[in-house]
This record gives sequence, C-alpha cells and structure tokens, in this order.
Amino acid sequence: MPCLNSVDYIERSIRSVIEQDYKNIDLFIKDAGSTDGTLEIIRHYAKKYPRFIRWISEKDKGQAEAINIGMKKVNGDILTHLNADDVYKAGALRKVSEYFMNNTDVMWAYGKADIINANDKEIRRWITVYKNFWLKNYSYNTLLVLNYISQMACFWRKEAAEEVGELDVTQYFVIDYDYWLRLGKKYRAGVINEYLSSFRITHLNKSSLGFIRQFRDEFNVAKRFTN
Repeated sequence: MPCLNSVDYIERSIRSVIEQDYKNIDLFIKDAGSTDGTLEIIRHYAKKYPRFIRWISEKDKGQAEAINIGMKKVNGDILTHLNADDVYKAGALRKVSEYFMNNTDVMWAYGKADIINANDKEIRRWITVYKNFWLKNYSYNTLLVLNYISQMACFWRKEAAEEVGELDVTQYFVIDYDYWLRLGKKYRAGVINEYLSSFRITHLNKSSLGFIRQFRDEFNVAKRFTN
C-alpha cells in the first residue's frame, strides 16, 4: 500500500484489508514521508495487528518505486497493491485466493470494481457498467485499445511478477496499464466475476487531475505493445 499524506482515507483502506474473512495476509505499507497524521494511523494499526502489517516511512521517487519496494518486502504467493484511498469489498481476498487455488494455470486475474466518492457513496455507475461489459471476456487485443481493468481488483502470482519485472518508475498516470500489457503479453488473464473492490474518486487524486494526460499516456503505452 503506497501512501503520502493520506490521512482522510487510509484508515478505511487498512481496515478493508485486515477485516477480511481471509487472514493469510501480509500488508506492507510504504509511506513517502507523510506529515498530516497518516503515520499516526499506520502506527496504531501496525501495533494492533503486528501479524498482518509492516511498514516504513521514507522518501521515494513516486508511486511506482514505492510499490516496487513493497513488492520486495511481502511474502505472499499472490501479489497486488491497494492505493491508500481505495478499499476491498468484504470477502474479496478469500474469493481471490479460492480462484487461484482452483485455477492453478492462471498467472494473473482481475475482478470487478465500483466507484465511490469521499463519503463511500457509489458514483459514476455508467462507467462501472461500461467496464464490466468489456472485462467479462478477457482479450489482449481489446486491452491494447481500452484499459478496462481496475487496478484495485487485479492480482497476480509472484512467479509472473518475477517474469515481467518491476513497475516502470518512469510512468505516472499509466503505471498499472503498462503492467497489465506486460502481463497480458505473456499470460492470458483469468476473470473473477465478482465485485472485489471500490475505486475512490476525489478532486485530489491523479485520475481526476490528469484525465487528458492519462489517455494520452495510455495511447503511447499501447503503441509500444502493438505489432
């Protein structure tokens, strides 16, 4: 879980992890030097749940580097990252674990995510319906022209991560899309037909602030993977 000055939402994100009905969890929080009270929340939960939570706070070069650092620290066989304002649905991690156990040939998989606002109210349902239409049948060719995978609902095996390498620290808006295309070029994704998480939209997160640049960067990334 990468974070920086996430005091308004990180408690909800942490709780959505530790309150799962699946307890084989290793949560590593990489803070980049928060000054707004975020560290107090992290310390509280790390002390309360030392079995599940480890963390560090030190400067980094951005979200991608923070995630790369965290991925080297965790011990799980199934990997993912959750931003400090997003949340998992109840039962999500159990469903993910069961899917990978029942589909041993699948190296990465994704499920559904809805969109919420600062007060946890679902918004932009038309976007969710649109993405759900495309994600129900995985297609790499479709992924090359449309990023229909929600990051907070995507999971992959450690072996796949070792094969495709770390997240690209030169990216900002399309860190995840670049990674999906690298995974998808090697492995067909599995589809978990369940709502696993919620993506929080606020006026401050980068999906809101950099809408136009995000689409431009997605186009440029997709061109690199197109024959």
